[in-house]
Amino acid sequence: MAYFQVAMPEANTELQYENAFQLLCAVMLSAQCTDKRVNMVTPALFDTYPTPLAMSVATKDEVLQYVKSVSYPNSKAEHLVQMARLLMERHGGEVPADFDALVALPGVGRKTANVMLSVAWGEARMAVDTHVFRVSHRIGLVSEKCTTPYAVEKELVKHIPDELIPRAHHWLILHGRYVCKSQKPKCGECGIRAFCKEGSKHQQNV
Repeated sequence: MAYFQVAMPEANTELQYENAFQLLCAVMLSAQCTDKRVNMVTPALFDTYPTPLAMSVATKDEVLQYVKSVSYPNSKAEHLVQMARLLMERHGGEVPADFDALVALPGVGRKTANVMLSVAWGEARMAVDTHVFRVSHRIGLVSEKCTTPYAVEKELVKHIPDELIPRAHHWLILHGRYVCKSQKPKCGECGIRAFCKEGSKHQQNV
């Protein structure tokens, strides 16, 4: 982690948002979709539906017009509307800073809840997406026995200091997004190649 502390001291999400509600919407939309694409659709979405109240009275088809270019737009539009309605019904229009309350919202799973708690409230939560899962295994942060995102999460939080976990989540994501790519890892540009368990397997990309 020492390398990342120097190379990416201020690492954070690349999703664009102004409050917890916007962040929740953006994270929900980002599932199996790029942050770049999400950032293209959210300005108009947030301009039309700036609050949970505004979104809660919309229909799925109305919201769909704003998110139709993301992956799985129909289900995501439905989840956004249902999520906003539940925020109004159960939480007074506020996004709850509680894991169990978050995962009870439509379209919100463990990863999304951990992202919210980490990014919005700075809790020591490790959200495991495909980048974190891949990079953690490749560089040897977790054992081969960690075959599920939850297993990877538990292993990472066990060995990373609490104060670093919120940033470590982004370090691993950004490293996987731009350097340790799935198909063609850029090992020649990797600052931790000397410590990487699988770096020697990708000599052709140097």
